Amino acid sequence: MSLLKETKDVRAGHGRWYNDACGTAFAMELLGERWSLLVVRELMLGARRFSDLRASLPGISAKVLTERLEALERGGVLVRRVLPPPGRVQVYELTAWGYAAEPFIQEAGRWAARSRAHDPTLPLSPVSLMLSMRTMVDPAGLAGIAGITGRIGFVIGEESAGDCFVATPAPQGLPIVRGDVAGADAVFRAPRAAALAAGFYAGIAWDELEREAGVTITGERALALRYAALFRLPEPLA
Repeated sequence: MSLLKETKDVRAGHGRWYNDACGTAFAMELLGERWSLLVVRELMLGARRFSDLRASLPGISAKVLTERLEALERGGVLVRRVLPPPGRVQVYELTAWGYAAEPFIQEAGRWAARSRAHDPTLPLSPVSLMLSMRTMVDPAGLAGIAGITGRIGFVIGEESAGDCFVATPAPQGLPIVRGDVAGADAVFRAPRAAALAAGFYAGIAWDELEREAGVTITGERALALRYAALFRLPEPLA
């Protein structure tokens, strides 16, 4: 009976459900509404404020974002909490179960990238770019990691108020965290995530992006370019 009660609570305020016991159907009931999965994506690298989420998803209205956050909270995908002083601002953060959705997002991304209709030059959020690296990294390149050891920083937007991340490639995977790039061995900087995506995925030469798109590469440039070579989109199937 408790399971039935929890299911009814999750359904509150939701549209029509599939009434299908398949786990895929339940996943789509929680994440299949417009914007829901992208909200989860934006929280994959840590807690965010409401205003941060709106800035990363410029097409969403405040009303719809509020509705999606409430539904994801009811479903146990995320929680709200207030940061300790001096912040004292409310943020949204994924639960352990919410973070476990990353493979779901990655597989959807790999599948979509195999369509010729996929356009890697469209705008994308900084978090989306970082997750794309964990999705599209060449495992063989990571396994043959000689020469790629080090910390690679990313600054998207103004450094004082922009999004900063650090990647630490290793044979076992590609940890990427939000944080200060001080001390990184090489740092990519760009006004927008799409400018870096053009270099990583669209084959635009880095010197061209530096001349025309506001990209800069500081620190060990050779290391930065070897890192960039770890990523490629899969061959299209459709």
